[in-house]
Amino acid sequence: MGIDIMSLLYLVGGLALFIYGMTTMGSGLERAAGAKLEKTLEKMTGNVVSGLLMGLAVTAVIQSSSATTVMVVGFVNAGIMTLRQSVGVILGANIGTTVTAQILRLDSTGALSDSLIMQLLKPRNLAYIAVLAGIIVMMLAKKKRTRDIADILVGFGILFIGMATMESAVSPLAELPQFSQLFATISNPVLGVLVGALVTAIIQSSSASVGILQALSTTGVITYAAAIPIILGQNIGTCITAFLSSVGGSKNARRTAMVHFYFNLIGSIIFLVTIYGLNAVIGFTFWDTSIDKGGIANFHTLFNVVVTLIFLPISRVLVWLAEHTVRADEEKPDPLAKLEPRFLATPSLAFDQCQKCISEMGGAAKENFLLATGQIFTGAEPNQKEFKEREAFLDRAEVEIGKYLVSMQSNLPEGGRHLHAEMMHALSDFEKIGDYSQNIMDGYTEFREAGNRFTENAVRELRVMCDAVSELIDLTVESYTTRSASVARSVEPIEEIVDFLKDKLMNRHIERLNDGSCTVVNGITFLEMIHDLEKIGDHCSNIAIYTIQLSEGVQTFDTHGYTKNAIKSSPLFQEQLRFYAQKYLTDLGLSLPERV
Repeated sequence: MGIDIMSLLYLVGGLALFIYGMTTMGSGLERAAGAKLEKTLEKMTGNVVSGLLMGLAVTAVIQSSSATTVMVVGFVNAGIMTLRQSVGVILGANIGTTVTAQILRLDSTGALSDSLIMQLLKPRNLAYIAVLAGIIVMMLAKKKRTRDIADILVGFGILFIGMATMESAVSPLAELPQFSQLFATISNPVLGVLVGALVTAIIQSSSASVGILQALSTTGVITYAAAIPIILGQNIGTCITAFLSSVGGSKNARRTAMVHFYFNLIGSIIFLVTIYGLNAVIGFTFWDTSIDKGGIANFHTLFNVVVTLIFLPISRVLVWLAEHTVRADEEKPDPLAKLEPRFLATPSLAFDQCQKCISEMGGAAKENFLLATGQIFTGAEPNQKEFKEREAFLDRAEVEIGKYLVSMQSNLPEGGRHLHAEMMHALSDFEKIGDYSQNIMDGYTEFREAGNRFTENAVRELRVMCDAVSELIDLTVESYTTRSASVARSVEPIEEIVDFLKDKLMNRHIERLNDGSCTVVNGITFLEMIHDLEKIGDHCSNIAIYTIQLSEGVQTFDTHGYTKNAIKSSPLFQEQLRFYAQKYLTDLGLSLPERV
């Protein structure tokens, strides 16, 4: 008796239902848990035990160690989590992934009594009730969270319906001598490991491949000798997903994937040597007996728990192996690696990453400003290579962060549109600060190379204005990075001083032209520079006002109107204005009019 084409179709269809049900249930559970899963993982400390517990809990919820590991690879690539911190989560994920097999064993024959109620509680029978309930909930659901619950119910039901279909399809295989011979051949440990690894790598889920093995075990043909190496191979094969997610990532992201691989590879070697060594010495009585779904689930759990206990006190060994496999070089980390595509599903986390990247833009803009203006006062040749690298980063960051923010638009949480708009404005303003620093760098470099020099008075005036703008950028970056409205309120008074300086220095320049102490060539460069400095001040003011408005919940950005009405009229503004006037105007013999 052989297996006909219909049985083969049932087998393939059952496998498709099984994988679809597992994926649907896991996705529903992940969405129902909301941003808490990823936000909690983000806050993991270096404590390997707490990381283990969290990895276990998250994987048990979403029913996929691959998903958890991919999540961790993303965190490491984005710099949120260190390589050492990732180890505990990976250890826990390997234990958490065994939950699926333990759930599937509940459907084993004889697990429950034959009464009607107990029969209905059997997962394969309960599955239809779950699907029916899920469909009803889905049809009536109006809220997204309710639809997530429907997906969990439907996924659970389809998972067991797929398992039952596979079991029915493979039952004829029990009578085929070729099938028994096949698994007798796979009893070879090396071949068994390779088969388990290959199948799992293809479907990219150890839970699914273990489920397939559990379905095949219902034929009674699979022995412990055949199943054990296959299960060990399945644990190795599941590493392919982490490897794929780390491609193109940072070195530490690739090392994280290697930690997952070494855990399963070394653990499998330890188990193979130990089990086959003991069997050769004492001989296991169960070795050639049939294994059932419960036995497969138990061995899968035993492997991951024991290997985790082995590596828990020596987790640094996994880190050492990963670091020596993927060696470090002089590669500078890319700040924009924080823009992980996976985080788009969790807007709060994606916003955090965008803010960090925009803050990096602020730091780069400040460094370029200091490099561009420093040459005026020191006479030293500026590092043009560093300047161009930072300017290229600012240009690229504006594009990449902008694209990332646009990708978020379809999944913004309530109240997220205001923050989204603020970030789009801020990244543009920081990039513009870089552009005006570029103008200063190019203009003064050309001016100096032509053999021109500013007068002492012009240099003194530029130094005061540059110092004021430098403090202005410092406060702007600090207020944006820390989301501090109080720091942001100190920006506008200095910006007012910068505007005042521009007007006064322009008038003084005209006086120097009239008395012949300044040339036209020098004058043009001087005027262009104070114009660029004043524009930098304007963009700093914009960013600071966005920060203040965001903290106050203002729904429409209006920098000019808001500045005039809400900031300049405050007593704090007048007090700070007098302070900065004393700081920056006194040495130039200038003073503010009584009413500004």
